[in-house]
Amino acid sequence: MAVQIGTGLSTLPDPRDAGGDAASQAVAALDGTAPELVLAFVTGAHLAAPEATLEGVHEASSPAVLVGGGAGGVLGERRELESGNAVAVWAASFGAGEVTPFHLRFEPDEDPPRITGLPDIQGSRGLIMIADPYSFPTDTLLSELALQLPGVPILGGLESARTSDGTASLLFGDEVRPDGAVGVSLGDVELLPCVSQGAAPVGPELTITAAEGNVIEELAGRPALETLQRVVGQLPERERGLVAGGLLIGIVVDRGKAEYQQGDFLVRGIAGADPDSGRLAVAAEVHEGQVIRLHARDARSAHEDLQRQLRLCMDAVADSGPAGALVFSCNGRGAGMFGPCDHDATTVAEELGEAPAAGFFAAGEIGPVGGRSFLHGFTATLGVFPR
Repeated sequence: MAVQIGTGLSTLPDPRDAGGDAASQAVAALDGTAPELVLAFVTGAHLAAPEATLEGVHEASSPAVLVGGGAGGVLGERRELESGNAVAVWAASFGAGEVTPFHLRFEPDEDPPRITGLPDIQGSRGLIMIADPYSFPTDTLLSELALQLPGVPILGGLESARTSDGTASLLFGDEVRPDGAVGVSLGDVELLPCVSQGAAPVGPELTITAAEGNVIEELAGRPALETLQRVVGQLPERERGLVAGGLLIGIVVDRGKAEYQQGDFLVRGIAGADPDSGRLAVAAEVHEGQVIRLHARDARSAHEDLQRQLRLCMDAVADSGPAGALVFSCNGRGAGMFGPCDHDATTVAEELGEAPAAGFFAAGEIGPVGGRSFLHGFTATLGVFPR
């Protein structure tokens, strides 16, 4: 049986009614099939009573597995709600696919500190995860999973809102968990990642010729800061204006290619610079021999990059078409970046042929670049499911 996906979005004032309304909309698209997986995202005053919202979702959908969390805003089909009270529900029937839920916790007092709760994920085709940014070390887990599951996509985001008690509002089954991370491992389910980092490359490619940790000491055989200043000074006027608003570094993660495209660069901010030594600190570990390129971010480049990445996804699912998509968009995007409301939701609908899509505005997005999953900022990260 083909993959079936449905979505729902509700702004009803009562949290239980809103959960039931959004879930009813989502399961109506499944042709009477009970969903193997439901994801629910809750925002606004409904986070004062997430248990009530959860009850409404369960009553309307009876999911085999449910995960989700609190959000600063939610997305539905062609709609983005960045304020007010709302619930977004995404439901899927995978046929023969397997869905294994997990709730992870970080145990800092153990010797050594460790993450608990991860099931057997060997053979997984992909992971979806929603994490609490305050109690869970997402970067640490992603580094470990890169070794355990090389090449397997991990998608998701960090919660961007908490309960009225100040705890995490992670949804897991019929419970609200106050910390950690929740998610699912997918077996025999095809998951196509789409990561739009929303930044355009500027200037030439440069090779790191000396580095240590997260510090670039030399670029192309000269002090890194000096090289960077020279490159910026030679940029066209428009590109100089872009980098004046915030210069970024794109780092090639997979060095096995002869030529690098926009999506091959892991985009990170510059954490600091030392004028005396000419060294640059970046928000990622770097190595001698890696290729970098300067990047800049603005609304136009973010729009064009999202279109480009979605079109690549459509090419990849040309035989079957998309059944639907999960969307994890940075809470720094939306109207604050693009001006008009509904930008990412509308672009996803237009480029994916109106396939059902839903998700939330995250405080950090999880998705792969160069074959390994990272925690990002200002991205739109999607999981696209072929039919």
